[in-house]
Amino acid sequence: MISDREPIAAEAANRSKIEGETFRNNMMAPQGVRTRILVADDQPDVREALRLLLKGEGFETETVASPSAVLSAIEAREFDAILIDLNYARDTTSGQEGLDLLSNIRAKDSTLPVVVMTAWGSLELAVEAMRRGAKDFVQKPWENARLLAILKTQIELAQALRRSQRLEAENRLLRADGRPTMIAQSTAMRPVMELIARVGPSDANILITGEHGTGKEVVARTLYALSSRSGRPFVTVNAGGLPEGVFESELFGHVKGAFTDAKSDRVGRFELADGGTLFLDEIANVPMNLQAKLLRALEVGELERVGSSTTRRVDVRILSATNANVENEISAGRFREDLLFRLNTIEIHLPPLRERKEDIPILAQYFLRQSAQRYRKQLEGFEPVALQLLLDHPWPGNVRELDHAVERSVLLAEGSQVRASDLGLRPAREASLKMDEMSIEEVERVLIQKALARYGGNVSHASKALGLSRSALYRRLQKYSL
Repeated sequence: MISDREPIAAEAANRSKIEGETFRNNMMAPQGVRTRILVADDQPDVREALRLLLKGEGFETETVASPSAVLSAIEAREFDAILIDLNYARDTTSGQEGLDLLSNIRAKDSTLPVVVMTAWGSLELAVEAMRRGAKDFVQKPWENARLLAILKTQIELAQALRRSQRLEAENRLLRADGRPTMIAQSTAMRPVMELIARVGPSDANILITGEHGTGKEVVARTLYALSSRSGRPFVTVNAGGLPEGVFESELFGHVKGAFTDAKSDRVGRFELADGGTLFLDEIANVPMNLQAKLLRALEVGELERVGSSTTRRVDVRILSATNANVENEISAGRFREDLLFRLNTIEIHLPPLRERKEDIPILAQYFLRQSAQRYRKQLEGFEPVALQLLLDHPWPGNVRELDHAVERSVLLAEGSQVRASDLGLRPAREASLKMDEMSIEEVERVLIQKALARYGGNVSHASKALGLSRSALYRRLQKYSL
């Protein structure tokens, strides 16, 4: 039987020389690091033919003659793919040796792509090989182009799988660190992201400014995650929302009996954050008479619990945030300038969403995935009219308002995509201008937007409502980039 296999090996060697040049004109060789393939066959001519073919395509090839040599090779080195014969010296027709080898390879590495070959192929053997984990099945004598295409495809798929696994592992680590997702690719956000990356690892006190809903707490948590204190406490407090009577107790703590309701000792937010980070939100709303008490704790790193004379030292990094113009607050006598100096070693200003419109589509898609998963709905994305409505909206509530609008649309959506009517948003110009303040073109644009929103993006219904033909409406849609 072995003599019957020799013509197959010779034919394969000859065909590799003839077809190799043709295939090289149609497939790019792997770039960068050379891809390594392990070839296993007990016929020397077959191994040499495959070595020459693969070498000509830029692959690094190692050849072995037995199943035991395959297992030794994959224990010693890493390979991108394995090409194995199913029949060896012990049994030249059943394929059992190769099937056993395949099972042993899968047990060692479940992601390594294995392609099997045999001169004694059958449908049953191919099915069994695939069941045991083979990625593809090739019958001898092989076609060079098909064999190379199979190997290249399986190598690329395996590499993509490994990349996906690495990304998933990285995402798990990020989630374990508590680092929030920051989505910012717009020109307006580029300097913000660069500043966060530079100052995040430091211990500097940072003031984060920006309108309501721009993501100030997300930035604070990102700064914390980037710092050397990321393994220590992160404590948040709405400093401006604390009533005057409990301000000191909340921030600095109190001892039992300090006041009527002090039934036991209480640790304040500063002590809870010792060694870590304290995030003071709405800092500009702290009453003037309480700012001095806060300033002392920041200046000397010391505090006394209410009702106690014992001074306690704390090591806290302060991150603070406000939507107010602090300079104006200082000019109006509502905020201490020396407190600002302690808070804003670095100031990070977040632009409003209307100034970073490039981020709206990716933010909306991110919120869509989150809400769809939360409410167990299958949604692919936004209809074009709905996306245009998102881009045109002024977003006075910024990213927070966008998140809420998308969540609402997910609940209302009935098809596979979010429609404009699902969003419940008014067109931007309608919200900001009266009709008599608009040009004719602006009025026409608003009326078209309203009609499209009212009919969920249905052009036929919108054109009838506007008294236009479909073609006339399409011309206006193109004119106004709707």
